[in-house]
Amino acid sequence: MDPTVALRLGVDRTSPVPLYFQLAQQLEAAIETGALTPGSLLGNEIELAGRLGLSRPTVRQAIQSLVDKGLLVRRRGVGTQVVHSQVRRPLELSSLFDDLESAGQRPATQVVLNTVEPASTEVAAALSVAEGSEVHRVERLRLAHGEPMAYLCNFLPPELLELDSDRMEATGLYRLMRGAGITLHSARQSVGARAASADEGERLGEPAGTPVLTMRRTTFDDTGRAVEFGTHIYRASRYSFEFQLLVRP
Repeated sequence: MDPTVALRLGVDRTSPVPLYFQLAQQLEAAIETGALTPGSLLGNEIELAGRLGLSRPTVRQAIQSLVDKGLLVRRRGVGTQVVHSQVRRPLELSSLFDDLESAGQRPATQVVLNTVEPASTEVAAALSVAEGSEVHRVERLRLAHGEPMAYLCNFLPPELLELDSDRMEATGLYRLMRGAGITLHSARQSVGARAASADEGERLGEPAGTPVLTMRRTTFDDTGRAVEFGTHIYRASRYSFEFQLLVRP
């Protein structure tokens, strides 16, 4: 059965908002709220157009806009399927693993690199250690619902905690740090965007040149010690950062 039948879909023909956009917004809201769950198959475009009194091109345009956002996918021989909702991450001191888990996104991790290396100038400055001194470097691919979501590169001071690859694939880095008695207190963070390199695109399942979000973060414990420096990239089609802005009194 077409799951859209149970939705209260409708369009306002007197509104200046394009009809396809009105429909797309309602379908997107249904995905975000879980009314349309991952894996759900949308019915025939002709039937949906008939129920709403819309043309087939209008319905096709609405669906294509959600395909472009990564919320739907067209599968040959299967139809149009709900993939997932976009992850909206609040800007607070939390880990991606915890945010995905709380959003019901079934996080998984692949440890790509787990090694000790000399600190570069940038890493040394971020962690307040001597340039060339040993630091721990960890690179991980974070997935949600089995699809790549982000590529995470983290640097930590040596001997801060045991960084076992199996444990890092089972849980988040911040959970491991808290479990080791480290109290995370604050962080400096910057968010940006750029085009993905060929290697980054391959890791994230996107073509080279696709826009990606970037994040750089230095995290401090309750004594003011820098305990982690991270440089991360995220699939812009699957991920966004949320800000709360207040008027200055």
